[in-house]
Amino acid sequence: MSVTVKNIVLWKKEVENGIGILAQNLEPVARTGADLHVVMAYRYTGDKTKAEIELYPITGRKSIAAAQKTGFSAAANRTLLVEGDNKPGLGYAIAQAIADADVNVSFLVAQVIGRRYSAVVGFETVEDAKKAATLIKKATASKRK
Repeated sequence: MSVTVKNIVLWKKEVENGIGILAQNLEPVARTGADLHVVMAYRYTGDKTKAEIELYPITGRKSIAAAQKTGFSAAANRTLLVEGDNKPGLGYAIAQAIADADVNVSFLVAQVIGRRYSAVVGFETVEDAKKAATLIKKATASKRK
């Protein structure tokens, strides 16, 4: 199966770090029936009292309204969701292709489940994300051979 590279919009919120904060912030969105594919939550390295929660997708009137009421907002569209069949060395091939094009990765979260992988990759600019999408498709195509 081929790779898919999709531009996504993460919904983000800065929160006070603490027990139950993630559940508290997910509840209003979950009550709308939202089917979240990506949930990232992490404490800031330099300030242990602050954290960030990021969600994808937030779609539909009810989910958007719940997310906004809870304090989430749509981030700039410079994030890619990459999914496909896993192969040894694939992560390196993607990272090297992006580096060779002099594009900086702002963040990366990747995982393999069974024989499939998914990665959420953020970039500094929309242009970098567009350039990286093409590079990722080329890198994964050559790795499938």
